[in-house]
Amino acid sequence: MNLSIIIPFLKETIILANQKIMEIYQNDFKIKIKSDDSPLTIADLESNKIICFRLELLNKKLQENILIISEENKNLDFTERKNYEYAWLIDPIDGTKEFIKKNGEFTTNIGLIKDGKVIFGMVGIPCQNVVYWGGINVPSVKYNYKTNELSFLKPRISNNPYIVVTSRSHLNQATVDCLEQIKTKYENVKTVSTGSSIKMLMVADGIANFYPRYGPTMEWDTCAAHGVLKGVNKNILDMNNKELVYNKENLLNPFFKLC
Repeated sequence: MNLSIIIPFLKETIILANQKIMEIYQNDFKIKIKSDDSPLTIADLESNKIICFRLELLNKKLQENILIISEENKNLDFTERKNYEYAWLIDPIDGTKEFIKKNGEFTTNIGLIKDGKVIFGMVGIPCQNVVYWGGINVPSVKYNYKTNELSFLKPRISNNPYIVVTSRSHLNQATVDCLEQIKTKYENVKTVSTGSSIKMLMVADGIANFYPRYGPTMEWDTCAAHGVLKGVNKNILDMNNKELVYNKENLLNPFFKLC
């Protein structure tokens, strides 16, 4: 897979999606409720349109038959999906609830998998004008497209304090119990709450030590940030210490932890 073509093309794609999202974010917008009771806005759909259109162009440029799986698309049945070696996993806006609250804690996400394993990911934070990317043999970076600054990510080394990041919208009793268990291992434990895949980026970027997730997520919620974590030699494991896999028959993730 030619990353010298993929990275600049995806970077431009994420920036275009981010800019469209921010146009909508700064004005009034309508909210719909999907069949799974999750919210949907025009920003989700416009971002999805930009990303999917450009990924089709990229597939042609690469001369590859790469499947596109998106939260906002009607995706192929598993009987067809399972035959693809490569797939893009897209969440055009992860954190739509945070988008609606206008707290800035939402992301744009494009992940690339091969045979069910993450090999690369790119995540944008529209309100911060930044894009993160990384993957297998691709050191993870943070790029600010307003200032044109690029920096390499380094995971957190210090355990004092031991910083645990939790979901702003999905904190539950299982997570609280996990935090209590962590406090028996470390003298100084601090928790930070935020939305979307920003939580995973915080671990990759050395802001937090640990992120446990005892709640439902879909493959497109984690795939892109999983790639960024791979670029700093971090991983996402299920509660049986097995790496998350993608393009499963059921696109729901198991509970997981970042290690």
